Amino acid sequence: MIHENTEACIRIKDLRLRTYVGIKEEEIKNKQDILLNITIRFDASDAIHSTEIEDTLNYRVITKQIIAFVEDNQFLLLERMTHEVLALIMEHKEVHFAEVEIDKPHALRFAESVSISLSATRQAQ
Repeated sequence: MIHENTEACIRIKDLRLRTYVGIKEEEIKNKQDILLNITIRFDASDAIHSTEIEDTLNYRVITKQIIAFVEDNQFLLLERMTHEVLALIMEHKEVHFAEVEIDKPHALRFAESVSISLSATRQAQ
């Protein structure tokens, strides 16, 4: 008998959005590209035996929430934006663990990008 690990891992890769992020005048006035990479872990025990979307964590819903939140707000710090996106994901009670990394392309002259990464784990109740 095969023992199934029912913890699933969703990875949202290279979600490219535009928002206001930064403290310099040009960053405050002009939207910039940012790149999000997100990992979400959740219990998939119901989903592996089902064909119903209600039996799993709907990553489309979460992604739409992230897009609306990021594109409709302005952020002075990349750290704050990362924290707020992580908090939005953790609002979903099914989520056991989430990690969010946000890249700000060309933030430094000789670097492809600068990124901030934060993670959170739901404590067992």
